[in-house]
Amino acid sequence: MTEPLLVDRTDAVVTLTLNRPTAMNALDVALKEALRDTLAELETDRSCRAVVLAGAGGSFSAGQDLREHVKTLESTDGNPLDTVRAHYNPIAARLANLPKPVVAAVRGMAAGAGASLAFLADIRIGGPSTSFLMAFAKVGLAADTGASWTLPRLVGHAKAVELLMLAEPVRAQEACQLGLLNRVTEDDEQVLPTAQELAARLAAGPTVAYGAIKRQLSIADAGTLADALAAEAQAQAICGGTDDHRAATIAFVNKQKPVFEGH
Repeated sequence: MTEPLLVDRTDAVVTLTLNRPTAMNALDVALKEALRDTLAELETDRSCRAVVLAGAGGSFSAGQDLREHVKTLESTDGNPLDTVRAHYNPIAARLANLPKPVVAAVRGMAAGAGASLAFLADIRIGGPSTSFLMAFAKVGLAADTGASWTLPRLVGHAKAVELLMLAEPVRAQEACQLGLLNRVTEDDEQVLPTAQELAARLAAGPTVAYGAIKRQLSIADAGTLADALAAEAQAQAICGGTDDHRAATIAFVNKQKPVFEGH
């Protein structure tokens, strides 16, 4: 049986590939559970210092597997949207709060929950064929997988309303202008290697500081100036006690290149 999620380790970079290419990497229960559980393991895996999220074949992810969902709707057992609580919410929380950088290699279509997954990454790399579609309203649903939180922060409230209600595709260049993509490669074949190269660069950096930066921004986005200042003080207390900070400061004073170990 083909694994729904491929896990590849290259040095300190872990690449997670949604592996249902014949279904445009649509998210069925097996894939959602594998992604949820693997992210939980990576939270405390010190050998992993950066994560790449990608899709097999020519698409990133078409979102929820609607063929599977139809069967759930036709069943009389339980809540047909319980997958939000059981799968999508834990995945979103773990991606957003992962204390290490996450780079999304968004090749081809990212729709619905697939787009939401990409928006939870810290950096998104796309190619000429990349497009986003907030498809929830097309099937009578509101946003999930964190999109109601990430999308306004990326594009602003008014544009988020437009993207979610009109459910029109956003092509690569517009996505880059809006902030949905950080970079667009010249060729689709470059998307994954570019994302992995960037992840390797981040993995070699001060990953404790990167995790602190992610927490700071999350608090500052939703809080007051006082909240942000308190978060900054806490973050600097943590980072200031690391071996990385001490070694990098000494290296800077001695005009040497710092080597970060992630602790």
